[in-house]
Amino acid sequence: MILMFGYRFSGMELIETLRTFLENGEDWERKMTSIRGVTLLKLPQTKSRSASLAIEINPLTEKGTPMKKKGVMIMGASELDAFREIFNNEKMDILITSIEAIAPSRKAAKGGKEDILQV
Repeated sequence: MILMFGYRFSGMELIETLRTFLENGEDWERKMTSIRGVTLLKLPQTKSRSASLAIEINPLTEKGTPMKKKGVMIMGASELDAFREIFNNEKMDILITSIEAIAPSRKAAKGGKEDILQV
């Protein structure tokens, strides 16, 4: 059973609900799921692709707000597997720990002048 749109679904019910959302949802419409930080997104038809659905992953803060302005869109099982492989790589822990060791605090002082790199 999966909880989505406030309802519990079995596998076949979920497929029918997703099909209805794909056919009747507005372009770029988002639907919350029972998975914290995961929404469904209806992508509009383009010249090379018909309308489709994607999963958007955007972890939530303790207050329930998205951590990022835009999340990561996953459009298929192969993409999900690729992200899983990257996130499960032990070297990612080493890399992020090293970045955090040298990076300044993420919260900038209010009213402070930004350092802008001129290119």
